[in-house]
Amino acid sequence: MLENIEVLCHSSIKMNKEKVIYIDPFRINKNYNDADIIFITHDHYDHYSEEDIDKVKKMDTVIVAPKELLTKLLKKGFKQNYIITVMPNQKYTVQGIEFTTIIAYNINKQFHPKENNWVGYIIELQGNKYYIAGDTDVTEENKRVECDVAFVPVGGTYTMNYKEAANLINEIKPKIAVPIHYGSIVGTKQDALDFIKLLHSEIKGVILMK
Repeated sequence: MLENIEVLCHSSIKMNKEKVIYIDPFRINKNYNDADIIFITHDHYDHYSEEDIDKVKKMDTVIVAPKELLTKLLKKGFKQNYIITVMPNQKYTVQGIEFTTIIAYNINKQFHPKENNWVGYIIELQGNKYYIAGDTDVTEENKRVECDVAFVPVGGTYTMNYKEAANLINEIKPKIAVPIHYGSIVGTKQDALDFIKLLHSEIKGVILMK
């Protein structure tokens, strides 16, 4: 299920399965310009980085992002028919790939207010559901997620910490859990290791970040 999937840096993920997909490209090390689809979770510099979008997009890349980013994307040069704006808790299809949005927000801090309608994504690829949580705490909405693979923030400060992330994963019970949102801006590899130690034995914890 993790074949051809990389965590590049922080929360930046590349999936090369049915399509070449990037989620929140950030600190991309060179020009790849190979993205069929780019998913953006929210409007913070470490998730919506125009410099890094330029390194992965090509002429016909479709970008999926919260509705509030539409003006920025149009100014950036994306044509309207290559932009899919999303709201939380909805189902969509892009280039034949089905995905669902899950609202992502803080419950005990102010960095990601619920009213911003920022999102995580459940992307369906080759019969598996991949949940990318976005910047969020544990919420009533994400405790109901059903997925095969979950990518969850573990770095704390702006999101859930590794203990909270482990509690969420142990509740929703994916087959595989991958820690993200650590190692550069906030959080350390130790957070990722400690997260994996707390997972129930039937859930496989995997560190993909190099």
